[in-house]
Amino acid sequence: MAGERQARLADRIRVILAERLDKGLRDPRLGYVTITDVRVSGDLQHASVFYTVLGTEEERVSSAAALTSATGMLRSEVGRQLSTRLVPTLEFIPDALPENADHISALLREAQQRDAEVARLAATSKHAGDADPYRTDDEED
Repeated sequence: MAGERQARLADRIRVILAERLDKGLRDPRLGYVTITDVRVSGDLQHASVFYTVLGTEEERVSSAAALTSATGMLRSEVGRQLSTRLVPTLEFIPDALPENADHISALLREAQQRDAEVARLAATSKHAGDADPYRTDDEED
């Protein structure tokens, strides 16, 4: 039951924060931020908010600073819209999922290229060693 409540609270916090960020924070450092996941601790006292930023590394850093400075205001917004006795603290964590997905895609492309090269080499290769003197051409493998 506690897990279900955690999940509902995490989902509600994600929606509240996404809507608030969609309206804007009046911080020029904030880039295009997407809330990807929220995880709430078992005692409902702490929420880890995972986010991604579309843009360069500089925009990611400045957006992280903007989110850190706006944490109090965002927590107040969450507290105003939640009907819980205690409002969880918010911790913003950059989500590495897009970078990991890009890395995995690059590895898969490289593996596919190597497989194609091996198949090309195998198609034009011959068996090593001398021919079998006891085998006739009409025998099959």
